[in-house]
Amino acid sequence: MIKNKKIFIACDTKNINKVKRIIKNTQTSKIKIGYKFGLEFLNSKNGRIFISKLKNKIIFIDLKLHDIPNTMRSAIFSLKDLKIDYLTVHISSGLKALKEVKKIAGKIKIVGVTTLTSLDNNNLQEIGYNKSVKNLVIHQSKLARKANLDALVCSGHETKYVRKIFKKEIITPGITLNSKSNDQKRIMTPHKAVYEAKSDWLVIGRSITKGNIRKNLKNLIEHLNK
Repeated sequence: MIKNKKIFIACDTKNINKVKRIIKNTQTSKIKIGYKFGLEFLNSKNGRIFISKLKNKIIFIDLKLHDIPNTMRSAIFSLKDLKIDYLTVHISSGLKALKEVKKIAGKIKIVGVTTLTSLDNNNLQEIGYNKSVKNLVIHQSKLARKANLDALVCSGHETKYVRKIFKKEIITPGITLNSKSNDQKRIMTPHKAVYEAKSDWLVIGRSITKGNIRKNLKNLIEHLNK
């Protein structure tokens, strides 16, 4: 296994057969792999049932909960029957909500989402933020530390600033093996995210799941070994 190289594969689909293919074709001893499921899959007809039956897999539920504290508490309780390892909440939910969620999470690692990789400085101004992406993520990291969250989501471009504040796991999305950013703006290659940004986990979707999955995974491993 490549030391300290951990990948969450984003299962961004509601097609259970496709998810089965993704899992089947990404079994390897060379890197540590977990599987990320978002709103699309969890809200699909049989998605929740499928997740409940998964065994011996690292499960990352990316719901990005963002609501009043009581509603977020209720949401956590409703997920307790699933064997979840990681669960995302928006740091912008506020310190009280974050602390409430952390208090009742049990074995689930609560992951704070900073600023989405689809947003840049102009987008932040559009929705009423006066801070730059960098300064907002730094501020959000401080809140995550105060709430004693277990992990943090931020782009590889902000990781070096976050590391000075938040000493636990950092999960980096917006990772791609090619130059196409799709709907994300703050992207990075896996190699740069691991060796320069020093992220603990990378979230990779289409670069692995689109096309030949086995071949894509092999290319990723070779890319990380360069």
